[in-house]
Amino acid sequence: MSGSTAVFDPRTGQLMEIFNRLFAGSCNTRLIADGDEPIYLPADGQCGHHRLIFRHDYFSSALHEIAHWCIAGEQRRLLVDFGYWYNPDGRTARQQRAFEQVEVKPQALEWMLSNAAGHRFRISADNLAGGVAASEAFIAAVAEQARNWCAASPPPRAALLAAALAEAFGGGGYRDPGQYSAASL
Repeated sequence: MSGSTAVFDPRTGQLMEIFNRLFAGSCNTRLIADGDEPIYLPADGQCGHHRLIFRHDYFSSALHEIAHWCIAGEQRRLLVDFGYWYNPDGRTARQQRAFEQVEVKPQALEWMLSNAAGHRFRISADNLAGGVAASEAFIAAVAEQARNWCAASPPPRAALLAAALAEAFGGGGYRDPGQYSAASL
């Protein structure tokens, strides 16, 4: 982490303000910009609050990390990076399928948060060096999960944040299942 607190995209600063207003007190969690790599760090002896750190001032990186945080249960939020495994860029096709299985819900939720914030969502295979793009099955599963959350409800913290983002950024139609088709990705 570079340690800089500069945020270049004003929307990212606004996103941080909204997230921190909603969750700094209630969940002891702060959204922090300017990491070299995204990471979630639980409170420890050196820092009294949980830190959700995203890459530099990238709005999409923040939304993706927030999506993981919204899905993680209470026990997972006590673990570095929620205790999830991660194979870096350059995964094999088999590793990529495993990655896609665990990324359906976070990416569906990121898409909903992106729409609430009026921000374009791009599905991510997160595997540039491996030369493996997002599979059609993954894309379809992400779209289906987003539509399911439109019909039911996303996780409670996500629902609270999405409503606040829609109010701040004007993305009021984020609960419309018609916005979530695989063809649009």
